[in-house]
Amino acid sequence: MKKFLVLISCMFLMLVIISPVHASGNIPSNIYVVKSGDTLPDIAHIYDTSIEDLQAMNGLQSDELSVGQKLRVPIMYEVSPGDTLQDIAAIYHSSLETIKTINAFSSDQLFPGQILQIIPPKINMQGQDILMTKEEFRDWLFHQKFSRKISLIQQHHTWLPSYKHFKGSNHFQMIEGMRNHHIKQMGWKNIAQNITTFPDGKVAVSRPFNIAPEGSIGPEANTIGLAIEHVGNFDIGNDVMTEKHKETIIYITALLCIKFGLTPSIDSITYHHWWHYKTKERVLDDAASYEVKSCPGTAFFGGNSTKSAKNNFYPLVERKMEEIIASMDENQSEQSNTSK
Repeated sequence: MKKFLVLISCMFLMLVIISPVHASGNIPSNIYVVKSGDTLPDIAHIYDTSIEDLQAMNGLQSDELSVGQKLRVPIMYEVSPGDTLQDIAAIYHSSLETIKTINAFSSDQLFPGQILQIIPPKINMQGQDILMTKEEFRDWLFHQKFSRKISLIQQHHTWLPSYKHFKGSNHFQMIEGMRNHHIKQMGWKNIAQNITTFPDGKVAVSRPFNIAPEGSIGPEANTIGLAIEHVGNFDIGNDVMTEKHKETIIYITALLCIKFGLTPSIDSITYHHWWHYKTKERVLDDAASYEVKSCPGTAFFGGNSTKSAKNNFYPLVERKMEEIIASMDENQSEQSNTSK
């Protein structure tokens, strides 16, 4: 996919930082594409920032980088005639107020030749845990490169904790509670799931995607899997999923399908309910209730059977994939026209 913000050489990047150029429609990029031999300290030095800030700007869970990975970096931008703060903020995924604060502006007025410091916003992180809106998760996901083959998206519900344990701002505390339970009680090395979703629509990435999930679904599903835990008890008669939660579950599942080239089916999006509790084999709907868990819930988008998934969940994911791809194509077209 073509990108409006293009990679330029390290030497030119250094010149942009010292003496930014904005002429003939050329706009300096705040996206750095990782090359062979790059290290986080080297990139931080080039852009006159810190390793910690680069990690926070990009939701990095470690210092390790992958060739082709895209990093948001701070740059200097020279104002051209007709520029507005709103336009600049949109181009660089920032906000008008953020740019004004960083540059100590008291008004929105700009002047040709004026130099602006553009610093990417920091993602909300605590340790290895990254908390994002679904839109932030989209940007984060499409900037990452993963070394592990991922071809199966697992859908789980936490059962406990449930909605009553969510207080509106205790995302990190809930994640830490799950991590402690998984390590101390279950004997796993880390929190089992890669992704956690919350009733307010927020998304957390905790277990790195390059590390396979752990848990009772078994090694066959885990080796190629990515585990999503949806906070709540979605068995009939318990938590009623919020609209924001529904939207996020559909949205991030669609994003993951696009990222990893998957078509929604029982072979690409799986429910925990379809796996035998003891043998760890996939049984789909052919098992007694005591041989499988109800996860992700008997009321999860109409039920936890394969029929429910095919009739209810997969069509929602497919439609969302179409919307996202159409939006990406539209943005690409707009950016191409702008750069001409």
